[in-house]
Amino acid sequence: MKNLPLLLLMFFFMHSYSQDDARAGDKHEIKTDVFNLVVFKAPQFSYEYLINEESSIGASMMFNLENTEDGSFIDGPYYYEKFAFTPYYRRFISNKYARGFFFEVFGMYNVQGDFDGTWDNNFQNVTYSDETSNNIAFGVSLGGKLVSKGGFVLEFYGGVGRNIITGNEDIAEEFLPRTGISLGYRF
Repeated sequence: MKNLPLLLLMFFFMHSYSQDDARAGDKHEIKTDVFNLVVFKAPQFSYEYLINEESSIGASMMFNLENTEDGSFIDGPYYYEKFAFTPYYRRFISNKYARGFFFEVFGMYNVQGDFDGTWDNNFQNVTYSDETSNNIAFGVSLGGKLVSKGGFVLEFYGGVGRNIITGNEDIAEEFLPRTGISLGYRF
């Protein structure tokens, strides 16, 4: 039962996926990353402009809503970034108009938070600080994009970036992920 909504969504995209370029005149996409929202409690919103059939530019903003004060983040996946702004360029490897597999290069301004201490089963020895590190990173990703006849977009991507400039080397993580499964609309 838990997979029923996902199966229905996949059926919708497979049924309505356009084999022609009916959406070729549309140049704009807005998307939200449902993967980061569900797994990491970090909503991410994106805008993408389609330059031509082979390339696009865009930007995304991510806000981490995870509460680090209660220590619950220790038991699951966690983004060290409290905020991220990510401009990107994508090159599509397909004969369809701005869809199919793509290669992405990105830059990222990110703010990472600090927490110190050791944790026991009751989170007794956890200490937190208000220190942050403002960083600039560069990286690469690979992904794919499906577009329905009605303009609905499903994309998935994964990659890695590296913080090149850090505001506080004691806090900043060297590598950072760029992952997601986004739903959106092309217009």
